[in-house]
Amino acid sequence: MDTISIILLALEAGFGLFLLWRAGLLTSRRAWILSLLLSAAAFALRGMAFDYETLDYQNFLHPWCEFFRRSGGFKALATPVGNYNIPYLYFLALFSYLPIRDLYLIKLLSVLFDVLLGWSCAMLTGRVTGSRTRQLACYFTVLFLPTVFLNGAVWGQCDGVYVALAVLGIWLAMDERPVWSMICLTLSFGFKLQAVFVMPLWAVFLMQGKIRWKHLLLFPAAYVLLVLPAVLLGRPFLDTVTLYFSQTGSIGSGLNYNSPSIFAVFWQISDPEPASTVAIAAAFVYVVNLLAVAWVNRRRLTDRAVIALALLFAIGIPFLLPHMHDRYFYAADVLSVALAFALPVLWLAAPLTQFASLLGYHAYLKMRYLLPMRYGSAALILSMALALIGLLSSLAEEKTTKRKKRS
Repeated sequence: MDTISIILLALEAGFGLFLLWRAGLLTSRRAWILSLLLSAAAFALRGMAFDYETLDYQNFLHPWCEFFRRSGGFKALATPVGNYNIPYLYFLALFSYLPIRDLYLIKLLSVLFDVLLGWSCAMLTGRVTGSRTRQLACYFTVLFLPTVFLNGAVWGQCDGVYVALAVLGIWLAMDERPVWSMICLTLSFGFKLQAVFVMPLWAVFLMQGKIRWKHLLLFPAAYVLLVLPAVLLGRPFLDTVTLYFSQTGSIGSGLNYNSPSIFAVFWQISDPEPASTVAIAAAFVYVVNLLAVAWVNRRRLTDRAVIALALLFAIGIPFLLPHMHDRYFYAADVLSVALAFALPVLWLAAPLTQFASLLGYHAYLKMRYLLPMRYGSAALILSMALALIGLLSSLAEEKTTKRKKRS
């Protein structure tokens, strides 16, 4: 790493400490010292991985940055490049102007959102527990989470960007700030289509009255504003706002791509097309059933119950859908940590989800399987069962509490 990149990485660590301080989590000398030491370790670990190049960087991310560098930076946004949506391309275009290796800039962007991700999960924990100790523990657990470290600092991927924005949106909705929540959801979706794995949760917020129908209009309006700079630079408007539809073919025709989905169990399927249709229908039914449970119990949905629902969506949807890739359980990884701090009795959901995701990461980064992916599928089924227990127990607890209040 060069000196400038080291300084920028240190500033990101400082930004994380600033967020913790602003949230009132660093109220003692002990908390400060421990947070400084853990931050130093987390970011030193990331810095040691910054020179590592994956095939994704060599074959895609670096050539895209070079394209912007050769083609006039932001002006090149008028030309289709890569298979990422416009917001991420804004950053790649910006990187083309800077005298820093694009590998470092790409990873610095991801690590910046690691910080926001950890802080957002800590805020979720605070909503449920009110414990500063648990909030700090949650923040650093997320920073040291293997898939969070590997995704950004090693792989140079941006899953942390869309998930950080989605988790922040969840917290803002719980905190009854619907406008900012919808803006965060739009930004999350703008970065990656996989935001749809947690998007049904906003229907739950609608049931609770945390957001209203009028707030849903913010989604298309904010999305148009998000892609508008590229349109003004010459990109066709319709092609830009419907980019995800045109990219559906890029996910591949295989039923599974190193993912611990249900197709890691049923991998010997001779005709993928009908299996794909059945899986999509199953995912739809799964979501509808969870929303039905939420609707029936809408007056008893506590923050704990909502976090459990979020994890059920984040695991169940990609678990059932076809064509899933190795990194598609990233949201589940961090939400399982949030659930573990919200309901410590369910702590096992976090390592189970990590285990499942890491099997896919290992398959890509090492180009070989550590274990058959069906072991990851089994782990996710157990994790979903724990999340369901968390949901039902939270509903039952709230029902008992309300009955006692009435009596």
